[in-house]
Amino acid sequence: MPVAEALEALDHFLGERFTRSKSELDLHGRSESYFPLTPPDGVAYPETAEEVQRIVQICAEHGCPVIGWGAGTSLEGHGQAVKGGVTVDFSRMNKVLEIRPADMDVTIQPGVTREALNEELRATGLFFPVDPGANASLGGMAMTRASGTTTVRYGSMRDNVLGLKAVLADGRMIETGTRARKSAAGFDLTALFVGSEGTLGLVTELTLRLHGIPEAVSAGICAFDDMGSAVTTVMETIQMGIPMARIEFVDAATARAFSEYSGMEMAESPHLLVEFNGSPESVKQDAERFAEIVADNGGSPFEWSAREEERRALWALRHNGYYAILASRKGARAVVTDICVPISELAQAVEETQADIAASGIPGPILGHVGDGNFHAVLLIDPDSPEELKTAKALSHRMAERALRLGGTCTGEHGVGLGKMAYMEAEHGAGWQVMGQIKRALDPQNIMNPGKLVPQD
Repeated sequence: MPVAEALEALDHFLGERFTRSKSELDLHGRSESYFPLTPPDGVAYPETAEEVQRIVQICAEHGCPVIGWGAGTSLEGHGQAVKGGVTVDFSRMNKVLEIRPADMDVTIQPGVTREALNEELRATGLFFPVDPGANASLGGMAMTRASGTTTVRYGSMRDNVLGLKAVLADGRMIETGTRARKSAAGFDLTALFVGSEGTLGLVTELTLRLHGIPEAVSAGICAFDDMGSAVTTVMETIQMGIPMARIEFVDAATARAFSEYSGMEMAESPHLLVEFNGSPESVKQDAERFAEIVADNGGSPFEWSAREEERRALWALRHNGYYAILASRKGARAVVTDICVPISELAQAVEETQADIAASGIPGPILGHVGDGNFHAVLLIDPDSPEELKTAKALSHRMAERALRLGGTCTGEHGVGLGKMAYMEAEHGAGWQVMGQIKRALDPQNIMNPGKLVPQD
């Protein structure tokens, strides 16, 4: 069998850094969401770009599928080995290669996590801002075009990847982009690879844009009687030009889960969690102006603080949101889905989704990045109930259709993977077929993360 021959060749090439043990295969066949266990045939642990290149060359010779693996935190089945093959685990390619403070950029291997990078940057006065919540690998974040709580100010991975190196399906190594802040030289191949979910090649190096650590930071929280008032507050804040570093919302069910999980008392109503960056004077002024808008829209008094320990506690609450919600239904598993709409349509999208969930009979707290029009529903199901899984998938389906009807997208940040492929044609039309043509041109054997993202033959 061709795959068996590839496995033997990789075993010979990597030795102990290639495994076919059941525990390792199962570990790389799991998902953070509802997808069933789908293990690969083998797992490779490269340490250099040249080793990645040789792994892909061996797999190409034998027509063996290749799946990239970062930290395994994706939510749409991106790492599932649906066609078998070899998973390439980048956890050992975790070096920060060069920090250039004067240029405010850094070059790293793809297995570096965002928390590890920011720890490495502490002495420079710089930081990498994209924060999806999970301590994901930066290679995985680039491949899924991740964003998160800070996107409203600092942008997503699309805005912060300056260039990369990648191994194509035929084993060629290419380099895209430069460290210049702009270029008019040909196709933007960096942008093509960012968000490609490993279907075009394996990234072996990234050059990322860095930002200065703000002199002062303030953060706070406020509650509202309804989601419409909260969204109106955000829209008016944006229209007035008040610079927000983060602005998150949680619905009443999520606020209840937060309270039960952390012991922090929150009213059982929609909340906004907000952060401002700048000078001590500017963050104070921004917080005070925001408080006035909150009051005008009937919100509770905006309680804010510049004390680091209080800010950390607030954002730890938000980052642990998934686990807090999961704990609110003992023994449950989550079907996690996200959509993104124009901010003017956000209140309608959330209210329609809340009503749909309420009628379904399963819990589904909502939280999200209100400044971007992006929100998540965490649909809690009994893992032994096929009927509840069917209900949750139907809810997710209607959320995606709702987003498209309101001028949005079926996924704001989780990506396509397996879970959102059914909506790609409706969202992109003939453009989805063009994505497939690009994939076939670069990967005619369809060995790079097959079964994901693009039309399937």
